[in-house]
Amino acid sequence: MSFTPPSRTGDLRCVLSALGQGSSAALQLAPQPSLALRPAADLAEAARGLPQLMVNSDKRFQRIEGFGGAFTEAAAVTWQQLPWAEAERLLHAYFDAAQGHGYTLCRVHMNSCDFALGNYAHAEVPGDATLQNFSIERDRRALLPMIKAAQAVAAQPIKLLVSPWSPPAWMKSNGQMNQGGKLLPQYAAAWAQCYVRFIQAYAAEGVPVWGVTVQNEPDATQRWDSCIYSAAEERDFVRDHLGPALHAAGLGEVKIVIWDHNRDQMVQRADTVYADAQAARYVWGCGFHWYGEDAFDHVRLVHDAWPDKQLLFTEGCQEGGPHLGSWALGERYARNIINDLNRWTVGWIDWNLLLDETGGPNHVGNLCSAPMLADRSCGLLMPQSSYHYLGHFARFIRPGAQRLLCAASKQDLECTAALNMDGELALVVLNRSEAALRFVLCIDELACVAELPPRAIASYGLAR
Repeated sequence: MSFTPPSRTGDLRCVLSALGQGSSAALQLAPQPSLALRPAADLAEAARGLPQLMVNSDKRFQRIEGFGGAFTEAAAVTWQQLPWAEAERLLHAYFDAAQGHGYTLCRVHMNSCDFALGNYAHAEVPGDATLQNFSIERDRRALLPMIKAAQAVAAQPIKLLVSPWSPPAWMKSNGQMNQGGKLLPQYAAAWAQCYVRFIQAYAAEGVPVWGVTVQNEPDATQRWDSCIYSAAEERDFVRDHLGPALHAAGLGEVKIVIWDHNRDQMVQRADTVYADAQAARYVWGCGFHWYGEDAFDHVRLVHDAWPDKQLLFTEGCQEGGPHLGSWALGERYARNIINDLNRWTVGWIDWNLLLDETGGPNHVGNLCSAPMLADRSCGLLMPQSSYHYLGHFARFIRPGAQRLLCAASKQDLECTAALNMDGELALVVLNRSEAALRFVLCIDELACVAELPPRAIASYGLAR
């Protein structure tokens, strides 16, 4: 992969989303007139006093695995209830690389999560440590049909990350799937085999699994499906049970992701797990969420300490209901994605692909927003600002792209850039201020003057 910018001029394509105080119109992923790049020296006078945004295509960093969202039972059931045309519209909006975001990296829960219609496990029979009654029949009702429909639309295979919220109730110290509790030591081997059986069962359905996380949010006792692991307990489970079980079953290529919780404690978790060479050899990388404090620098700290391990954003959503029409919701996505990518994150997975107009269904009332909401009264999709903001990354920074050095001289201009496998350079810029911002955009030796409306995001593309 190489990039050779035009020697004298070039056309910089622009796609804009803007809807903020002072914006003249609401725009969602709207193409704009191309910007004419010229030698930077020719713009010296016009650029005086303006903020600078630079991209150096020679300085390259991590490769991108992709972007996507989560298949949950809530999303799948809501999708099945849509009229056929709207159900198809959703699939193309997310997975069609020509008409939509072209998602390639997604997540699914093993056993139930809060965004299921109730508690369930694939190994429901108490004491069945040999898993004779293991079954994914529940997933065949809604989850697998939605995943397979997405596969049929996607231009390339979907990398699927599997995450458990809780082992079966009979394997836990508190005897229930909710309210935390811990995995009982005598069932650790059986629980590891549940991952194996799940992966094998999904493969038999034509749905290959790319990776697994050990436990969703292992430091949170929730009123919904949850299970607590200390750092040492997660390390030992990976080293003594999950890693060996996957390898013994011929599934060594399946990635194991630790932590799968907020950025605030990811350094401590990685320090404990990666310090054990036997555990670390099974672990592909560290997953993290955005709830709580931003703690963006913790992402870079993990990379700097363990550069051979990968970083993956595994969940984020706006909590507390659907937040219909909120523009700030989309900006939260963009700010997090930019800051995570600039700190060595290789992929970014949103939470529910679809929810209803209430922000559910959720079996404990933990209602949230999603980039696509469905109005059940009229059977129509309601794209939210987060959908459009996600598109600025997923549509233009494609799997295999390599992040480039990119920086702006003004704090309100946040940016990230990448070089795609086809040689096209993609740049995403966010204006977090309440005023329009003019700035000088320099890509290697070429430059132009650009402007972003208040609270707007733009993607710029420059072909080789």
